[in-house]
Amino acid sequence: MTSHPRVTQPKYQRIAEDLKREIDSGRYRPGDRLPGENDLMATYGVARMTARQALGVLQGEGIAEARRGVGVFVREFRPIRRRGIQRLSDRTWGGGASVWSADIASRELAVDQLSVAEREAPEQIAAVLGLKAGEPACVRSRRFVLDGKPVLLSDSYLPAVLVAGSRITDPDTGPGGTYARLAELGHKPVHFQEQIRSRMPLGDEAERLALAPGTPVFLVHRIAFAEDGQAVEVNEMVLDSASYILEYDFDA
Repeated sequence: MTSHPRVTQPKYQRIAEDLKREIDSGRYRPGDRLPGENDLMATYGVARMTARQALGVLQGEGIAEARRGVGVFVREFRPIRRRGIQRLSDRTWGGGASVWSADIASRELAVDQLSVAEREAPEQIAAVLGLKAGEPACVRSRRFVLDGKPVLLSDSYLPAVLVAGSRITDPDTGPGGTYARLAELGHKPVHFQEQIRSRMPLGDEAERLALAPGTPVFLVHRIAFAEDGQAVEVNEMVLDSASYILEYDFDA
């Protein structure tokens, strides 16, 4: 019988796990200062670099944030439960509510860095939308800010000829948003397809989302289809992974 060497967890990981357990237990609450490097060095008998790495794990996972010259604190921002199925139900946007209403309840949501323009879509997106070479798309680019924190970048592509003259080309699309307006145009979304993956952020993404070093992003690629099977929107989203819990609730 072959024996396998036991894998020992690095000291900084063990310290980070201890701190996470203490946060989960309520010993350290949102806004509380965590033990500093000197405290961890004394408690665990480790070098400063090990203590720094342990605190870095919590910062990288979005559990804690460093305040220059003050220390490392448990983050006060509550993660968003992104309810992937409920938010796209026509009971939500068809009733005039935002798809965000399924995620944030009464929390304060703002959209800044908003632009709406006609331009050529990337080749792969143009192919999904059935656009011919040079045919423009209506592109809605937005940054969503929740409780004062940037959490999502979104670029939404729709065939320009499909939405010309509608409120989809305005900054404010009105009650129910883009999907409600598509329904009024006779192109109601009846099916959605989402693909999710993760990677480290590009420089511009990290800056616009104010990401802590080492924080990855979720990439959500969504296609909305009308009754006839036509793709009427492609939405490319970049989410701060430390700000989200992706939740899917469905029957067997």
